[in-house]
This record gives sequence, C-alpha cells and structure tokens, in this order.
Amino acid sequence: MSIPSAFFQNFLGPSPTWYKQIIIAFLIINPILLIVAGPFVAGWVLILEFIFTLAMALKCYPLQPGGLLAIEALAIGMTSPDLVLHEIQANLDVLLLLIFMVAGIYFMKDLLFFVFNRLLLKIKSKVMLSLFFCFSAAILSAFLDALTVIAVIISVAAGLYAVYHRVITGHEAEYSKEPTNEKGILDRSDLDRFRAFLRSIMMHAAVGTALGGVCTLVGEPQNLVIAHVAGWNFGEFIIRMSPITFPVFFAGLCVCMLLEKFKIFGYGESLPTDVRRILSENAAAEDTKRTLNQKIMLVCQAVIAIWLIIALALHLAAVGLIGLSIIVLATSFTGVVEEHQIGKAFEEALPFTALLVVFFVVVSAIEANGLFSPIIDAVLHMPPDNQASIFYLANGILSAISDNVFVATVYINQVADALAAGTITRDQFDVLAVAINTGTNIPSVATPNGQAAFLFLLTSAVAPLIRLSYGKMVIMALPYTIVMTIVGFICIFYFLDPMTEWFYQIGLIEHHTGGPNIGSGAHGGGH
Repeated sequence: MSIPSAFFQNFLGPSPTWYKQIIIAFLIINPILLIVAGPFVAGWVLILEFIFTLAMALKCYPLQPGGLLAIEALAIGMTSPDLVLHEIQANLDVLLLLIFMVAGIYFMKDLLFFVFNRLLLKIKSKVMLSLFFCFSAAILSAFLDALTVIAVIISVAAGLYAVYHRVITGHEAEYSKEPTNEKGILDRSDLDRFRAFLRSIMMHAAVGTALGGVCTLVGEPQNLVIAHVAGWNFGEFIIRMSPITFPVFFAGLCVCMLLEKFKIFGYGESLPTDVRRILSENAAAEDTKRTLNQKIMLVCQAVIAIWLIIALALHLAAVGLIGLSIIVLATSFTGVVEEHQIGKAFEEALPFTALLVVFFVVVSAIEANGLFSPIIDAVLHMPPDNQASIFYLANGILSAISDNVFVATVYINQVADALAAGTITRDQFDVLAVAINTGTNIPSVATPNGQAAFLFLLTSAVAPLIRLSYGKMVIMALPYTIVMTIVGFICIFYFLDPMTEWFYQIGLIEHHTGGPNIGSGAHGGGH
C-alpha cells in the first residue's frame, strides 16, 4: 500500500470513498470560490456544505467534516476567531446546558426508564401514546427547556432499545451494533417495527418541544431576546403570541393524531406484540429483584426530579448550573463516586457540544459576510400591511437553514433600528416582533439544523440505532412543517392585527409609549 492510499484510508476512517472525495472537493473549492466569486457566494456554499455534513450524519459524524470546513473558513478569512468567540460567549448558557444537564439526566435514567416504560406499556393506543409524548414535550418545553426534554426522551428510547437488545441476544452486548444471536442475524420484522415505533415517538416529542417552546418567554432563547428588546413581561409575551401559538399548538396535535391514524410519513407503527411482551416481562423481573437500596435510589431520583422541575420552572439559575446541581445530588445519593463512572455521563453530550461550536463558526461567517442582509433589506422595504407575514416566512426559511436565535436577533435589532429612525410605529414594531418570534420557532422544524433539539436528536447515539437519518427527519417533519407554517401564516395575515387591537381594548395589554431596548439584547447564534 502506498503512502497516499494509507493516508486516504485513514482520512475520515470507514466513511464511504465517495463521501471522502466530496469533502476533499469542498476543501479545494472553497478558497477558489472566495477568490473568484467573493465572500457572499462562498459563504452560502459553506452553509450548504455544512448542511450536507449534517444530512450524511449516519455516514460520518458531522464534527469531523464540518470541523474541517470551519477550520478552513477561519484560515481563508471568511470569519475570525474573535467573532467565533463572541458567538460562543453569547451561547455559553446553551453550552453549559449540554455539558451538565444532559449528564445530569444520565444519572436519573433509572427513574425515567421506570416511569416511561410503565406508561408505554399501560397506554396501548398508539394515537393516545403519541399525543401524550407530543403534548407532554410541549408543556414541559414551554416552561423548562427543549434540550432537557429531548435528552429525557433520548434516554428513554435508548433504555428501551437496550432492554430489547439484551433479551433477544441473551447477553449485555454493544447495542450500537446490529443485534444477533447464536444463529446469526435475528428476524428483522419486529426489530424494524420497533425502530419505526421509536422513531415516530421521538419525532412527535421533538415537534412538541417546538409547539411549546414558541408560547412563552422562557420557551426558547430567542424568545428572551425578543421580549427583552420589546420590553414585554411573561404574561404579555404569552398574550401577544396567543393569536398564532394557540391555533398552531392545536393544529400540531391534530397532525399528530392524523399521522398515526392514517399511518403516513413514517408514522403509525405500533409497539410489536413480542416487543411489548419482552418489555413487560423485563419490567416484572426488575420489580421482583429490586433491592431496598435500589428502591431508595428511585425515591432519591424522584425527589431530585422535583427539584429539577421547580428550579427550571422558576429559573433559579442558568440551566447548565441546575444540571450541575443534578449531577452532584444524583451521584451523592446513589453512591456514584468514582471518576470513571461519572465520566460516562458526559460521553453523549460532549461530541454534540463540540459540533455546536463548529456550527457557531458557520454562524459567524454568516454574520461576517452579511449573507442574510439582502433578504432582511428586501423584507424591510415591503408594504407595511404585508410586512408581518413576510417577516414570518423569511424568518422561517432562514431559521430552517441557519440558527433561529441568530436570525431572530438580527431581525429584531433591525426592526428596533427602524422604530428608532421613525420608519415604523411602536404598534407596528410589536406586531413585527410577534412575527419574528413565531417565524423563528415554527417553520424551523423543517430541518434538524433549524432547532437544537432536533439537531441533538439527529446526532445522538440512539439515532443510528433506530435508523433516524437527516432525510428521514425532514420527511417525518414535513406534514408538521406544512400545516404549522400555513396555520401560523394565516393567523398572522388575518388575525394578528385585529386580535392585538382587541387585547388593547379589553385591557389585557397596554400600548407601549417608550422605544425598545435597542442594543441591550444578546446578540449571537445558538438555540
């Protein structure tokens, strides 16, 4: 074997040859494009290349190819280390959340599996089970955090898959591999159906995080940014968003029911009878042999879960710091005191944390090269009567390919500048702020890179186990995207102005006399 052949074999490891060649082609083309076509074209190509690495996540984890593209973007001057650091600093809360909260959930997986396994076995209707996951994820995300909620769902799905794998193979194997028994590959019928079942449940929950996250001031990071600039409190935020968020919420639940009833777009698969039997027998066996120490551990985890909900709901501290408290409490009261035991908890989140930092490089390139400026300028010059609906669609499109917090921050600052310059009135500003918030939250479910919860699910360890790829996520999210986006657009176009005026008349909200908090909102990317 020659040196070039050995080098090529090592490059991106076992990834397909065609994939390696495409990444190499990207790295060669980018500097040439920057020189020939300029930073604007090269920047958009970089975005598409990064989306490609996400789409091929099952071929190669996106950190390596995406990281190479990010390093090259820095090397050729498409962005700068200072700008990347600014994006990281603006998203420190998100990074701390990933590092500590996901690890905290790891130490509560026994309780989570205990509770959700029984719910799953008790609720036999797939429609009702899907509604439960979607509705629960929405309610929790409205007051807690979407990433925390999706981390719980991932933990539950991984636990269910691990139990099934252990039983059908007869041993504790590395369940990231295809399950086999002594006779070779097992009958794939139940396995494929079980994977389809888990995929549908997880996608319903993921969409639920978006349905709930748009409703409240604390639901998503960009909500806080917009509310701070607009000067809205918690109650006013809910009321102003309600003409769009409430209809979209119920439309999303209707889509959930219809998808399961008609078994389309990859939904509708019920829990196979044999799998249900395996999970039920395993639960009974675990109950029988559960010791007093293990029962006390479950009680301690339940008390810690109550603390988690209270701390998140009342926002007693940054989510990541609350997660760190969960790690300390859960390990202290369940006897986990060895360093290597604690280290396992961080294995799931740290690769995604690194990937998110790589994503911030792409976001900083968007900002440095003004890639969204033409779209923003075009929307701002639209007739006032159409601006809100156009803002909604423009924000949705950009959020689906970029970062919803970054898009929301750019737009809200632009609108605040327009108000300060006298281009628009305060009432127009408030309506446009609603359109910006709903636009960055609702249509962005179209792609995994639109929302961090979706991206975290795509790059989680459980995604390849249940064959949840980028393309599969886009297809499964498509009916939700279409219905939720259309319902949101109709509500903004026809109902937002009259409903807001009605809220003024009955005294639910008051006209703001001052300008927005221009320049005081957080700026940067992240979810």
